[in-house]
Amino acid sequence: MPVEFLGIAATNNGSETTPRSGGAFDKDYTIRLARAHEDHGWDRALFAYGSGAPEPAAAAAYLASKLDKLQILLAHRPNVSYPTFAAKTFATLDQISDGRLTVHFITGGTDHEQQREGDYLTKDQRYSRTREYIQIVKKAWISRNAFDHDGEHYQFADFVSDVFPVQQPRPGVSFGGSSPAAYAAGGAEADIFCLWGEPLAETAQQIESVKQAAKNAGRKDVPRIQVAFRPIIAPTEELAWEKAYRTVERIEARKANGPLSRRHSLTNPENTGSQRLLAVAERGERFDRALWTPTAKATGGAGNSNALVGTPETVAQALLDYYDLGVDILSARGYDLLDDAIDFGRYVIPLVREEVAKRDRAKAA
Repeated sequence: MPVEFLGIAATNNGSETTPRSGGAFDKDYTIRLARAHEDHGWDRALFAYGSGAPEPAAAAAYLASKLDKLQILLAHRPNVSYPTFAAKTFATLDQISDGRLTVHFITGGTDHEQQREGDYLTKDQRYSRTREYIQIVKKAWISRNAFDHDGEHYQFADFVSDVFPVQQPRPGVSFGGSSPAAYAAGGAEADIFCLWGEPLAETAQQIESVKQAAKNAGRKDVPRIQVAFRPIIAPTEELAWEKAYRTVERIEARKANGPLSRRHSLTNPENTGSQRLLAVAERGERFDRALWTPTAKATGGAGNSNALVGTPETVAQALLDYYDLGVDILSARGYDLLDDAIDFGRYVIPLVREEVAKRDRAKAA
């Protein structure tokens, strides 16, 4: 089974440990970081979404016009546009990128963040809307004949797009979450289901929940599984752990000077994924081969926040443990976005790819 690596396509150099040095959209840094991923073995990079952040589709189009190989994972919230308009936007971006687009649909786990852009639906209503939205986008991508739609959240008549994706029959659909509603929606509609890094046992349980949801939806296939981590690597185990504790100290120092982000509560996260990360952190700091939870605890379980700590060899073996569970897309993002992307690409990705190739050859034999 092939393995893929997802990095971050940040538009500035800020992180939980370092305030950004310039504006929210630094064009030079955006391309520099993306090129570092492209040059060091990464497959794809994520353009994330925030209510006040630079518009990710435009930023992704800028990147696609400058780089030739790096694939794009575009985060999109259904509340910000009508699905027919979104389908055209995505198809146009797939044309610009010569077929390098995957779309990650975000339902939204925080009511206050959603309300900043006028979205006052409940969480369950948002999941229902997202599922309907994805269905419309998929149909618009492939339908050459006009069609009508009369659903719970959207109604329109006689729509047909005049721009279609390069990828046939359509670009991939990515989805994430850790609640029953997320499993149901993503299990039914997603090509890729995204999880945050938890201990191996919990990750295995979540994978089974996704598979069962796909089966319940009548699918004969199942979504590919992606899991996300914050790697902290160094030449020796001792140096890696020193770096890890120093990272948390830097996060705490930033918190002392103001909030890390407007998107996420540090104390009472509403979304199930963050609640799960904090619950794991309450059970202990270290799990399995290299999973470390203090980074998640320090950030309130914000997004991808559990770390993998150790030498490149240790972190590679830890990632392979997840690969053995059925995870074939490994997402990683350091705290120094540029340097960590280069180091991870140089020292970890080749080890994982080499071992996966050995296992594939052994299976084939």
